[in-house]
Formats: sequence, C-alpha cells, structure tokens
Amino acid sequence: MQNIFRLTFLLVLLTEALCAQTYITNISVADVVQHRWMPNQTVTITHDLISDVRPAEQVKVPANATIVDGEGKFLLPGLVDAHIHFSQTGGLYTRPDAIDLRKYKPYQEEIDWAHDHMEEVLRRYLQNGITTVIDVGTTVNFLKHRDSFKDATYAPSIYMAGPLLTTYEPKALSNLGDDGPFNLVKTVEDAINLVQQQLQYQPDMIKIWYIVGRDTSDIEASARRYLPIIKAISDEAHKNNLPLAVHATQRITAQLAVENGCDYLVHSVDDELLTDDFVQLLKNKKTILCPTLIVHDGYVNTFGQNLHISHHEQRMGDPIQLGSLLDLKHLPDTAMTNRYYRRINTPEKTEGTQKANDIMLANLRKLSDAGVIIATGTDAGNIGTLHASSYLTEVLAMQASGMSNWQILEASTINGAKVVGKEKEFGSITKGKKANLVLLEADPIADIENITKIYRVINKGVVIDPDTLIPVSPVALAQQQLNAYNLRDIDAFLEPYADDVEIYNYPDNLLYKGQAEMKLDYSALFQSAPDLHCELAGRTVEGNIVTDQEIVRFGNRRIDANVIYHTGNGKIQKVYFKQ
Repeated sequence: MQNIFRLTFLLVLLTEALCAQTYITNISVADVVQHRWMPNQTVTITHDLISDVRPAEQVKVPANATIVDGEGKFLLPGLVDAHIHFSQTGGLYTRPDAIDLRKYKPYQEEIDWAHDHMEEVLRRYLQNGITTVIDVGTTVNFLKHRDSFKDATYAPSIYMAGPLLTTYEPKALSNLGDDGPFNLVKTVEDAINLVQQQLQYQPDMIKIWYIVGRDTSDIEASARRYLPIIKAISDEAHKNNLPLAVHATQRITAQLAVENGCDYLVHSVDDELLTDDFVQLLKNKKTILCPTLIVHDGYVNTFGQNLHISHHEQRMGDPIQLGSLLDLKHLPDTAMTNRYYRRINTPEKTEGTQKANDIMLANLRKLSDAGVIIATGTDAGNIGTLHASSYLTEVLAMQASGMSNWQILEASTINGAKVVGKEKEFGSITKGKKANLVLLEADPIADIENITKIYRVINKGVVIDPDTLIPVSPVALAQQQLNAYNLRDIDAFLEPYADDVEIYNYPDNLLYKGQAEMKLDYSALFQSAPDLHCELAGRTVEGNIVTDQEIVRFGNRRIDANVIYHTGNGKIQKVYFKQ
C-alpha cells in the first residue's frame, strides 16, 4: 500500500510539472555574459524557473504544454532598472526642494499619488520589459508597501534601500515621518543607530546621500569632514550583511566612498575626467557603477522649458505626470518660472551642462572598456525622468558613450542582478534561474531601440502580452493627445484618435472626418504657432466621455473652450468643441 501511495504521489508531481510547463521554441537566446546569440534554441519553463535551455532539435515538446513560437524572435533576460525611486513621480511637483510649487499642489498629494498608483507604475515597468527594479532610497511607508506585490505576476521583482542616510537634509523634505526620504546623520552614533533602525523593515541595501560643499567652498575638505560618518554607516551596513550604495557625483566623494566600503556607486563623476588609478580602485574593490546619465537633463530641460519628449515616452510614460512637466508655461507665478527659465538658458549654464555631460560620457567609456561592472539605472521618479519609459533614453545615452550594444545588454540584465547579489538567481537565461524574460520582435544588437519591440514578457514564469497590462482609459487618451498638442508632435497627437475620427462644433456641426484631414489642420497650426500652449483648467469624466476645460494661448490670443472627447475601442472617436 505504501509503495502504491508513493507511486501515485510521484505521478501527481509529474503531471503537475508537465501541466505547468511552457516551451519557447526555435528562439535566438541572448548569452549576455559571453556576448553572443544562441540560435534555434528551445527554452523550457517549469512554474517560475527556467528548467532547460537546449537546441530545438533535441527537445520533444509534450502535446499538452503551453508553446510560444519564437521563430524569428529574440529572447533576453528580463531588464533591470537598477536605480529608481517609488516615492517620486517623475512629474513637476515631486521635488519641492528643487522647485517649490506646494502652493499649487500640496506635497502630501504627491505622496498619496505615488502610493495610490504604485501598481500602475509596476505594470508600466513590466510593459517596458523591466522585470526587476531597485529603489535606491525610499521611505519607510514604501518599504512596508513592497511585499504586497511580491507574488503579483504583473509586478517586477522589487528591491529597496531605506531612507537615504544623508549629510544634508533639504528643509522642504524634512519632518515627514514615515513618508520622509531622508535621515539626517550628524554624528557617528547617529550613523550606527539609523542603520539599525532600518533593519526592522528589511531593506535590501543601505544608501548614503553624500552631499558636500554646503559647509565650505572646499569640496575635498567638506568630503573628508564627513568621512567618519560615511565609514560608520559602511561598517554597520556590512556588519548586517547589507551592501552599501552611495550617491556621489564628485571624483573625491566617489573615491572616498569606494575606499571606505561602497559596493554600489550611483551616479557618474561629472566634475573631472577619471584617472587610471581611480579605474583600478573600482576594479580592485569590485564596485558596481550606475551612471544615471539622463537624470540631470530632466531637471534642466523641464526648468528651461526645452522639453523634447520622444514618441516612445509619450506613448509608454504616465500621461498625467508627463503633462505636468509642461505646467511651467502657464503657472501664475511668472516671476518664478521666468527666473528658472533665465537661469537654465544662460550661455554659462548651457556650457556647464554640456561639459558635465561630456565628462560623464567619457568616464563611462573609460570605465566600461576597463571592465568595471556597469549597471543600467535611470534614477526614475526625479523631475523629468519618468518611470519605465525613460529606460530607452538612458540606454541610448549609454550607447552615445561608446558602449557596445552587448555591453549595454549585460549592464541591463546580469549586472543589475549583481547589484543585489542575486546573479545566481536571475539576470541570464540559464537553467535553474528565474523565468523573467523578454521576447523581442527584432534584434537589439542590430539596433538597441529594438528592446522596445516587445512581443511577450515572461514574469515569474507567466507569459504576458504587454498590451494587456495597462488598459487604455478615456482619461489617458485625452491626456496623451493634450501632451502631444503642447509638444507640437503631430504623429503623437494623432495616435490616440481613430482613423475615422469625427470633429464637430457643438452640438452637431460636422467640421471634418478622418485623421488625414485632422493632420492637415493641426500640422498647419503647430507650424504657425511655436508658442502654442493649452492649459487644462478642469476635467470631468462620465463613462467613456471626457470633458476638458481648456485655455489655449498663442501669440496674444486666448481661446477658452470645453472640449468633449467620446472614446471607444481604445481610441478617441468623436470630438466636440463648445466655446
């Protein structure tokens, strides 16, 4: 009887295993470590793990298995964004220490929005092929929120550092309790105690915001003054088996951080070209670098009102936060907005920004060529750096430094896993690793932008059509076309509209029908009115109908109107203008 029971039990296990298997057949598999394609492979997924990778002709696929035909497609490990911040939205109002707009939008509303939309943000990351995110500095409340998404197949794997242990705390972000992103460290005793306080929330790393130069104009003297605190945090983190990440953008702060135990250096050195000695230091210490090349330009282009947002970002980014970046064109405090505009657009500031960017690119090329471990990260959440959709922009900046496409894919997969010490669990397509994968329609080595041509995402072993992750809402359609209108991007503007869209003067005067006529009309408007801007003064939603109260300005003209958008089948079907 006991033998029969054992045999039955084994048969049940075998049946469950077969039923839970997925086969990706005839696929080109990326070997991100050896920088090569393995053509005509079959990848077997059992539950949430890769159970086999071998040439297709060696695999007999069971009749009852789930099959994904990979013919002509390309399989990558799931991408990793190794530097994000859930507590920041990417929109204009998310950093009151950088631009204080709390009289227009209370900061608590930003905090609440970030929590309320965390699921959507996670879905957006997965839609962009990003199956792992590392929040390098969050709040206690987000640490508490993290585990609620642990088993969700729509959510990437989440790793987090706690609040930033900082040598400087911005006043606008102080006294926020468990919503605070910073813990100010004044003494060595503070350093030890604050690391210990974070342990109860089980962070995946400890992060230092190494800000210097506010106590003296001598950057190195300031950096060395805080060094005992940096060392104490490092020692306490390592004592508790946690890696240490350090924000450092000057060569001296980066050097001192690495010399004193930094495992993960976030941001590029932008004040001087690196020497061979510095490169060797990072290699000897096995420090990982996350260059975050685009985040500073997000602030500069937003404050300077010089935004050039790609079609990809307009389509894949959060439309509400994207739209907020354009609000500086209509906020009532023109003295403040003009002050930011003038400061950003001076020749000195423009030259300084370009010089810093050139230094970062040159340093990244030097470090990458020397074999320093590079991990792709966007610093998403900062003003102008949208969650998920900014990943392509960061990758293109890495390519501009001279990194090869294979180096970029390595940085975006296995090296991201190394940041949290999980390279044996994910980051490459290897038997026994997590089945977090991206199936592409085109070869990313031929063109790195092909990482956006996603056919399927496999997350935690589940095959997902990315188009199903975020349903197209009437509000999103209305906001997307408004964003493109303000950016005067005709192709992005037309995308939310149906091919046979009908345009009316309210209530029933048909002006024209179809995208072709619409393109002629709005192309002429965009070309003739370079200062065109539409302010959203109010919005109501009733089912599939969105009514926007709009104020349009160009030249000396102002037009106030209610615009009614009727949506259906994921498109705007009819538009009514009511002045």
